[in-house]
Amino acid sequence: MKDIKTKEVTTKPKTKNPASRIPKELMRTAILESKEKSQTIVNARDNDMGEQSPSEYASGKVASAEEWAARKTGRTVTRAGKTAAQASYEKIKQRAAGKKEAQEKAEKETSRGTGDTQAPDQANRKAPKQKSREQAASRVKVKERENQEVQIQKAQRQKAISDAVKMKEQKIRAARETSRIQNGQEMPEAGPLSIKSQSQKSKAADTARQNAIRQKQPETIRIKEKPRKQLKPKTIQRRTIKNAPPSAKISIQPEQKLRVTSSNALTARMQKQMERRAAKQAAKKAALQTSDGVRRIQKTARAGENTFKAAKAAVEAAAKTVQSMMAALGAAGAVMVLLLVIIVGIIGGAAFSGTSESNEALSQEVLSYTSTIQKYANQYGIPEYVSVIQAIMMQESGGRGTDPMQSSECPYNTRYSNSPNAIQDADYSIQVGIQYYADCLKEAGCTSPQDMDKLKLSLQGYNYGNGYITWAIRKYGGYSAENALQFSNEQAASHGWSAYGDPEYVPHVLRYYSSGGLFAGLFGGNGQIVSVALTQLGNEGGQKFWSWYGFDSHVAWCACFASWCGDQAGLIESGKMPKFSLCDDGIAWFQSKGKWKSREYSPAPGTLIFFDWNGDGISDHVGIVEKTEGSTVYTVEGNSSNAVNQRSYDINNGTIMGYGIL
Repeated sequence: MKDIKTKEVTTKPKTKNPASRIPKELMRTAILESKEKSQTIVNARDNDMGEQSPSEYASGKVASAEEWAARKTGRTVTRAGKTAAQASYEKIKQRAAGKKEAQEKAEKETSRGTGDTQAPDQANRKAPKQKSREQAASRVKVKERENQEVQIQKAQRQKAISDAVKMKEQKIRAARETSRIQNGQEMPEAGPLSIKSQSQKSKAADTARQNAIRQKQPETIRIKEKPRKQLKPKTIQRRTIKNAPPSAKISIQPEQKLRVTSSNALTARMQKQMERRAAKQAAKKAALQTSDGVRRIQKTARAGENTFKAAKAAVEAAAKTVQSMMAALGAAGAVMVLLLVIIVGIIGGAAFSGTSESNEALSQEVLSYTSTIQKYANQYGIPEYVSVIQAIMMQESGGRGTDPMQSSECPYNTRYSNSPNAIQDADYSIQVGIQYYADCLKEAGCTSPQDMDKLKLSLQGYNYGNGYITWAIRKYGGYSAENALQFSNEQAASHGWSAYGDPEYVPHVLRYYSSGGLFAGLFGGNGQIVSVALTQLGNEGGQKFWSWYGFDSHVAWCACFASWCGDQAGLIESGKMPKFSLCDDGIAWFQSKGKWKSREYSPAPGTLIFFDWNGDGISDHVGIVEKTEGSTVYTVEGNSSNAVNQRSYDINNGTIMGYGIL
């Protein structure tokens, strides 16, 4: 009986260790969840959802259980550390209190042994102060020690937690390696990884493995395609042309005799064809003769230095040539002669326009300043005088230098000294020059570039100064070459100079400026009205146009704009278009002159285009045709959104009412 072991009974209470129970509970929970997960995986695979295998899921659960266990262990260790720290803190307090008591006793004994001569009341007074100081010093020391011990304990706890985490990670890696080796996979060598990166890496590996399985079994994802029907080649039916039998080609039935032309008719037709060929040959010869005559006309015009007599002789020679052609061709070449007359008219117009007032080209330097000239001409209200300003610049400097308008001596030059060539900014020179020339035009009363008398007065005033304009109007009523020379001589004598200005400034400028001449009178009026209209783009409100017409307040000014442009181009004075403020009045005038065209007409540049927005047969708007390209009409219109704007329309637009032909 002595050999039989008996259970030892102790009176000590059992200590509950949660950490010892954790692995069992976790394993039980993991097993139950793995069973449920395995069934879910089977169902997911049936539906091709691509879930994890049971072994993979179990390994993941084991890893999560270990992680949870490590976390619980860390918390337990932390609580134990706190308890130990509290106990040590109490011990430190007790030690500090014991030391204080010992120090107090030692002080009392010392004071007794030295025979202190101080009075009892003074010693009693000093004792509380010394005690408070000693207590404060001891408290500081105790706190420092406590802080040191707390820091040591914190470091120990952190070390314990980090060791637990490392142990957990090692267990997780061992479990992963075991599961992957069981599944027949190779484990790549890697350093220590975090739990999150481990889980991400395992998920990526699972996805790659599933893709590999799918690639190995392509038959499971193939989609059966329906066999396509092969299209039969289309057969093209050939049309067979039935020919009449040979007998039908040879024999002529009695009822078909009326369709056969007689030999007399054939003979007449052949004669007409021969006559046409002869007329064409004669026209070719006449054209050659005309080209020779044109060359002779041009040579004559150049030899006569572009004088009026040379141009007149050239036109007479061309007329004689035309008369000879008419005699040679007769009625058969009437159309060709008409074309030749037009050519001669063009050459004659060029000869007339080749006087001393035009014919010399502008330099590239002057042309490069065109946009700048347009900008300041619009700014100072003289946009229609751009070509005049270009001619002035050409005479002054040819567009070269820093003062191309030679405006340094103008009163509007406030940036530089008023001495020749003082301006060092070409843009500023153009601005000052145009501003001063606008004053000259106003002083001369010039309202149109076609008013040559007042235009010449303004030009000479730009060279001499505004004083000449006032002087010439007062004494002679305007400009003349004689009074220009007289003014120069008088000013030179009064100042004691050898010369004053350029008495021939007007003809010198006008050789670079062309106001149109005969060519513009025949064909250029339409183009000129477009050019004038384009200079007004951006004008808002239209005050310039409706006040020109005679209105005191704002009105619908589209017709006033068209009339103003026509007046600037000389079309109203020549009777080619009316001055009108109502669209219906303009239409009535064109209809009365037989110059009205319906909507189907393809308009040329310069044609007036009328619109009917409401479709009630009453015109509501008018513009100027800039050009026509294909089926699109481009226009320049006043009072378009209360400004001068460019628009475009389809040529078959239903709002187009018709056109007024110039």
